[in-house]
Amino acid sequence: MRSFLAGLADLVFPPRCLSCGGDLEEGASIAICEGCRAGIGYIRSPLCIVCGEPFASDVEKDHVCGSCLTSPPPFAAARSLGRFDGALMAMIHRLKYREQSRLASPLGYLMASGDYPGFRIGEASLVMPVPLHLQRLRQRGFNQSLLMAGTVGKRYGIPVDARSLRRPVASEPQVTLGRKERERNVRGVFAVADGKRIRGKSILLVDDVYTTGSTLKECARVLLRAGAREVSVLTLARSVENPREPADGMQNGRREA
Repeated sequence: MRSFLAGLADLVFPPRCLSCGGDLEEGASIAICEGCRAGIGYIRSPLCIVCGEPFASDVEKDHVCGSCLTSPPPFAAARSLGRFDGALMAMIHRLKYREQSRLASPLGYLMASGDYPGFRIGEASLVMPVPLHLQRLRQRGFNQSLLMAGTVGKRYGIPVDARSLRRPVASEPQVTLGRKERERNVRGVFAVADGKRIRGKSILLVDDVYTTGSTLKECARVLLRAGAREVSVLTLARSVENPREPADGMQNGRREA
């Protein structure tokens, strides 16, 4: 009876794509149509095996970029599903600024289903979202990173910890700030509520967008100081304005994923 009613509802109210509002394909696994998924600029190799930044040249293999060689980030590795532009940017803006929280589940599914060179989500022992300050959480009504982290954790059977990492200090929105300003803006705003929950754990930190990495690096530092064994980063999108060139001397005998 339930399947009959569901089928009847689909006839009367055909399922719609949560992104563009168009009709979904018959048997669609998620509420984002093929057209919108095809509009995502998926990040593929070649890329930096540490920070996940794609390289400008498509003839190189995955290896460490110059920035990560000279200034290694605190996290072990970072990967993103796609570039922060086009269809993916539009979906994230709908999710965050138009309060379309229903998009979080299918976007989390896409994130969890992505192909990430040299990066294995299932090896994490905890999935953890980047927290919002309470004031921002009240304004938005939900934490998009938590909703997507829940989908990722469920897909891989990994516990989601949304309590240990906190953001007790409010900070200025990062969107209008430059790289150095972003680093100063997030310094000291995160804290760990209970180190026992994360001590010795391999943590997968989940967020919506990797821009300069300032927020994610600060979260990783705080978690590592509190006793986490390792922190990796997974984001839905990444801002890529100027893809990085290979590090000098790494074209031959390079490290691969």
